[in-house]
Amino acid sequence: MTSSSPSTQASHLRLAVLLLAAGEGSRLGTHPKALLRKAGQTLLQRFSGAIQRFAPTQYTVVTGFHAEAIQSEIEKLNTALAHPIKVIQNPAPEKGHASSVRLGLESLKGEFDVLLVALSDQPEIGVIEVQELLDAFLKREIGEEIILPMVEGRRGNPVLFSRKAISAILANPGMVCRKYMDAHPDQVKVMHASNQAFVLDVDMPEDIHKYKLSLT
Repeated sequence: MTSSSPSTQASHLRLAVLLLAAGEGSRLGTHPKALLRKAGQTLLQRFSGAIQRFAPTQYTVVTGFHAEAIQSEIEKLNTALAHPIKVIQNPAPEKGHASSVRLGLESLKGEFDVLLVALSDQPEIGVIEVQELLDAFLKREIGEEIILPMVEGRRGNPVLFSRKAISAILANPGMVCRKYMDAHPDQVKVMHASNQAFVLDVDMPEDIHKYKLSLT
């Protein structure tokens, strides 16, 4: 992850951020992925630091399993963040990823131009990757409302949604981002990238060593 500054044009976009951190991490011995550490910082801390560079209008983290531990980390982080994290707890995370996405979308308030929907287990997502997505959004064609990174044929994350797309999703009870994208492929601008950060995530115990992470 290399540091960079938001481009002038992209800095005018009002960015909202939704980070999903409700999973159980069962294949990691039920350790919360957001609290894995890289270079002395939790993944949540690293991502939050990068996001500050874009002055988000709102930054929401959805918790579920491990809510107490993640909440404790967020409380510490918020003491130093210019754009603090708002926490939404999924009361039934066992219902799956989609329930956390929908809950997070319904919690959005205030004005924004684009929403970044991100995962808490991607250790290499930072300023450069978010900047790539925002730049792609600025170059989109009419009718394209979603920026989906794609690396060697693999769908990546985070994904960027326009306010218009989010409004359409919320207007349909039970609709979530992935389902909407599949139903409206004409609204999806695929951003072909060589940057592996978009498809790197922590899923198995061996990934901890592979990505130079630690549990504490």
